[in-house]
Amino acid sequence: MRHDVFISGFGGQGVLLAGNLLGYAAMGEGKNVSFFPSYGVEKRGGAAMCTVVIADGEVGSPVVGNPSVSVILNQTSFDKYASRVKPGGVCIVNTSLVEVGDFSRSDIELIPIPMNEIAMQLGDLRMVNMVAVGAYAAKTGAVSLQTLEGALRETLPERNHRFIPANVRAIEAGAQRSGSSFSK
Repeated sequence: MRHDVFISGFGGQGVLLAGNLLGYAAMGEGKNVSFFPSYGVEKRGGAAMCTVVIADGEVGSPVVGNPSVSVILNQTSFDKYASRVKPGGVCIVNTSLVEVGDFSRSDIELIPIPMNEIAMQLGDLRMVNMVAVGAYAAKTGAVSLQTLEGALRETLPERNHRFIPANVRAIEAGAQRSGSSFSK
């Protein structure tokens, strides 16, 4: 078993937290993980991206040129990275900020999810990353939703543990929108 995902957006969307959460969840399930974060020098608004590789066996390199799955949170990332998804792969797109336009690849599955709207309905725009993680986990089965919930305790600072129930609701909302029947 091997899963790789490329998550991209702008600073402030929680891209690196999403990748870190997936890594901790995978380790909690006894899997091997590689997490490769990358971000611009800007504090907010600059490019932010990460690659996470989850495997039963050894993980060679965290660098993935053509990911099996991309989670794209903003237009710039979509324009730059959507075409890199490998044939047979999946591209999960935040349609709140991304206009897919005439992008058309019949060799990948495009999953449009209005992540910002879902996060706002749940009460906090900052949970857009949790919506994305839930959609990814449900679509791929790379980690369970239950393990993600447990991994929140490891990735969030203790002062933010009071937000775990809200984050779990966001993960579950993303999972429901992924078009998958994967469950907790």
